[in-house]
Amino acid sequence: MKFVDEARIKVIAGDGGNGCMSFRREKYIPRGGPDGGDGGDGGSVFLEATDSLNTLADFRHVRTFLAKRGENGSSRNCTGGKGDDMIVPVPLGTVATDLDTGEQVADMNTVGERVMVARGGFHGLGNTRFKSSVNRAPRQTKDGTPGERRDLQLELRVLADIGLLGYPNAGKSTFISAVSQARPKVADYPFTTLHPNLGVVSIEPHRSFVIADIPGLIEGASSGQGLGIQFLRHLARTTILLHLIDCAPIDGSDPIDQAVKLLFELKQYSDELADKERWVVFTKLDLLTPDDQQTLIKELTDRLGHDGPVYSISAISKLGTHKLCTDIMERMERAREEAKATDVTQTTDTPEPSECDND
Repeated sequence: MKFVDEARIKVIAGDGGNGCMSFRREKYIPRGGPDGGDGGDGGSVFLEATDSLNTLADFRHVRTFLAKRGENGSSRNCTGGKGDDMIVPVPLGTVATDLDTGEQVADMNTVGERVMVARGGFHGLGNTRFKSSVNRAPRQTKDGTPGERRDLQLELRVLADIGLLGYPNAGKSTFISAVSQARPKVADYPFTTLHPNLGVVSIEPHRSFVIADIPGLIEGASSGQGLGIQFLRHLARTTILLHLIDCAPIDGSDPIDQAVKLLFELKQYSDELADKERWVVFTKLDLLTPDDQQTLIKELTDRLGHDGPVYSISAISKLGTHKLCTDIMERMERAREEAKATDVTQTTDTPEPSECDND
C-alpha cells in the first residue's frame, strides 16, 4: 500500500433542527395553547486516533465527512432527535490544521483520543418557549443554527523516540534491520527507502524504544532535490536524532563534507529540529582502520563543533550496535522520568479554586 502522510479533507457538522409552531387541538379543550417542541442539536465531527491505521491513504478516496442534521421539533412538545456524530478514524501522530486560519485543531497522540473539529448547530426553539402572560398564543419560532464547516490539512507525524538522519546509503535501513524486527528495503543504490519505517528495539523485557527511519537527504533537499525534506516532519516528535555518517561513501565523496551539507539542509527546514539533541554514528566501521576512524572523528569534531556522543558501528556484523542501543535506552529512560516529574510538578502547581471563586 502506498504510504501517504498528507491529506486535505472537508468536515461539515450537522445543522440544528428547527423549532415547531403548533397549538394544542383536542376535543373539549378550548384554547389549548402552544405545544410546539424544540428541534434537536446537529451532530458534530470528531477525529479519533486509532492504531489500526498507519497512513492517510484512505483519505484519497473519501474527502468529505458530514454529520447528521438535528430533527425538527413537532407538536405535543416533542423535541427533535439529536443528529448522529461523525467519527473519523486517523492514525496515531496525526496533526490537523485549519486551512483558513492556520490554527492547529488536533494533535492525536493517544489511542482512543477524540477531538471535536466541527461543532454541530444548536437546536431551534418551538413556539412553546415564547409563551408568556401577555402572549398566550405565540406564533414565533426559532430555526436551528448551521453546523461548523472546516477545511482541514492532515499531516501524519510518526511517533518515535529516535530518528535516523543521513545521506542515502548511509546505512540507516541496515541499522534499523539489525537492531529491530523491521525489514526495510536494503540495496546498494541511493533512495532505497521511499517512505518512513518504524522499528522497535527491545533491550530486555519492558525496556524498549522506537526508531524512525526516513528517506535520505541530499544537498539541495530544501529546494526539492532528491525526495526533498517532506519526510522530516516525522522526526519532530523524537527525543534524539542519530546522525549516521557513511565512513566510505560509494561515490568517493568526503563524509565530513556530506555531514556539513546535511546539517545545513536540516537548519533550512527547522531551527527547532536542527537544535534537537543529536548523536553522531559512523557506519560501515569495518571499512576503515582504527587510526582512520580516530582521524575521522577528530575532523568531525573540529569542523562541526560537535560535542555530543560519537559512536562507530558496523550494522552488518552488529559491531558496536549493542553499546549504542543500550546507551540510547538509558537516555530514553532518563527522558521519560524527567517528563513524568514535569507532569507531576504542573499538576501540583495548579491552584485549587477558593470558596470565593464559587460565589
